Amino acid sequence: MTGRLRLEGWKRAYAVVLCLVVLAAGGIAWTQWQGRAERSVTLLGNWTGADEARFKKEVLEPFEAEHGISVVYQGSSAESQVLAADVEAGAPPDVVIMPGPGELAEYAALRRLKPLDGLFDPDHYGPMWTPRIAGGVYWVPVKVDLKSMVWYPAAVPEADLPALARKPGEWCLALESGATSGWPGTDWVEDVLLQQAGWRKYQDWATGRLSWKDDAVRQAWETWRDLVGAGDRKRVERALLGGFADPWGGERPTCTTQRLEHQASFVRAGGHWSAAEGRYVHSKALIPRARKDLTAWEVSGDLAAMLRDTPEARALIRYLADPGTARLGFTANRAVPEGAYAEDPAEGGNGSGKGGTGSAKGGTDPTKGAIDATLRGRGTMRCWDASDAMPPAMRDAFHQAALRFLADPAELPERLAVLEELRVRHRGAAWLPAVCGES
Repeated sequence: MTGRLRLEGWKRAYAVVLCLVVLAAGGIAWTQWQGRAERSVTLLGNWTGADEARFKKEVLEPFEAEHGISVVYQGSSAESQVLAADVEAGAPPDVVIMPGPGELAEYAALRRLKPLDGLFDPDHYGPMWTPRIAGGVYWVPVKVDLKSMVWYPAAVPEADLPALARKPGEWCLALESGATSGWPGTDWVEDVLLQQAGWRKYQDWATGRLSWKDDAVRQAWETWRDLVGAGDRKRVERALLGGFADPWGGERPTCTTQRLEHQASFVRAGGHWSAAEGRYVHSKALIPRARKDLTAWEVSGDLAAMLRDTPEARALIRYLADPGTARLGFTANRAVPEGAYAEDPAEGGNGSGKGGTGSAKGGTDPTKGAIDATLRGRGTMRCWDASDAMPPAMRDAFHQAALRFLADPAELPERLAVLEELRVRHRGAAWLPAVCGES
């Protein structure tokens, strides 16, 4: 009984910590956009620290020099809360760059976004990247990443991976990401569902048409549980406190001897995977009961949208969509020459946001070329990261459910019931009509 009391106390403590993280993020005051030059544009993004510095140097400074327009940039890891407060206060930024289309779709439905028609050629992108919703095109990808990937060191034979994948101790797992903590866990659940149930059922779920209590959804959670050892106190503690951006180092390294990591393309620029000459396999090769007859990839992206229609904002959108603009990691723009990333020095980084801007690294890189081909090639089925595509309330609840489930997988029925109730309650929200496409 004493051991059970300690366990219950530990669970309550972590629940309190998680709630405090969310409350702290939500308590951020709205931002006054100050210091505007005569010709200026305000920009809100989620890149901070080294990622922000690189974004300014490689994209914003050249834009300012070319157009004579000053960019007033604010980066925040709690971007959703900052933007909501700014919009509510009547002082939105001119342009925002956000991860995923779900939140932007909601702002478009509320007529808060300005259409981007005429500012770039939508034929440069597949329809899933730049869909027409609410009568127009409202965002353009600035940077994209490939998911459905399992990374492993070059020294590990690929034939050994299935056996390693059945050992929870071999998986690097870190879920801390500030106000968006939990998304590496939702990535797991999403990808397992995609590989086990196929893209059609995945799309029904990600667009609000499939119940969270569906057997396929429940099986995805249970598969993740078994793969990573959910409920194991020591592993859970490391995963909840470990930052996703640097799980292999920092003050509290989450991963030390693990050889597998389920993570997006941006991790390859991290110190650990660079040193280990990281390679990847499609996740379906290691996910139990994955469908072998279908191949689909989960993807994510940072999308630029316009909240105030000014000449300066239009100029910035055109610049960000220009195929000749410096690329921060990978692009969805088909006007960029095929094979550019096999030689291009830009890497998809692992910075402070949900996928960083990257760091320079020269030389031919066939792995990058393969990732680029998957992201932009025709005939490849790609599906948006489901939580990024869901309305914000659904997304945030999903993040929290992943954290709680990892700590106590026995609560799965309760977690799914809460999520299903929220889905039903938000049936009238701005769900995307589709999240998958192969064009």
